Amino acid sequence: MSNLTFDVAAAIDRGRREYQEDAVTVDFSAESGVGYVVLADGMGGHAAGDIASEIVVTEMANSLRKHLSSGGIGEIPQLLKDSAEAANASIAEYVSKNRDTQGMGATLVAPVVQDGALYWVSVGDSPLYLFDGEELEQLNEDHSMAPQIDLMAKAGMIDAETARTHPDRNCLTSVLMGAQIPKIDCRKSPMSLAAGNILIVSSDGLQFLEHDTIKAIVAKHKSESSERLASALLDGLQQLDDPDQDNISFAVIKVS
Repeated sequence: MSNLTFDVAAAIDRGRREYQEDAVTVDFSAESGVGYVVLADGMGGHAAGDIASEIVVTEMANSLRKHLSSGGIGEIPQLLKDSAEAANASIAEYVSKNRDTQGMGATLVAPVVQDGALYWVSVGDSPLYLFDGEELEQLNEDHSMAPQIDLMAKAGMIDAETARTHPDRNCLTSVLMGAQIPKIDCRKSPMSLAAGNILIVSSDGLQFLEHDTIKAIVAKHKSESSERLASALLDGLQQLDDPDQDNISFAVIKVS
């Protein structure tokens, strides 16, 4: 049994969009030493993207709530993968009964902590960050065109500004849409958490802030509560005043 404790807060905002397509749920139990976040970023427009994200979050959370406390830690990776595939199947079932929602889908990122060990499953481009006290690292894979475009810039094929503003940058290479899932990033062996670590689970709306800006905000507020850190990240986005600001959702998990 780990002696780590967790201070957790979540935030969600519509940004400059007409409707909210993100969904997030958080469940951390001090008694069991088990906790999880499930976050989904929907796509498909009003009455479709929001439904897709709710389906994914509800299906995942129900499965984790039911099975986590009873299963061993070695079973978590399979549980996460099975739960993601069940959520994908639920989208397929919904679309089959509601043909006007054809094409809806959602990203997924779901970290699980048990006895100080971190696992996750993710599909899409919603990032999972770890701040270790000094550096901010994205732990999960980015299932979008962004990594390939950045490699092109690194190789000198395009310049950095072209890469940053490339129109295909946010095109997803994997997503939950009810069809076969092209890529699933599922942590198979645990990452050990330590006191002072901060996890940020977010939709890509947070990435309207530059990576170094997110890092600077987290570093500045690392000694404060997760709620205060979440507020500071939202304040940073609001100060951008970007007319294209996407929906924003994230959870902050402070380890002590």
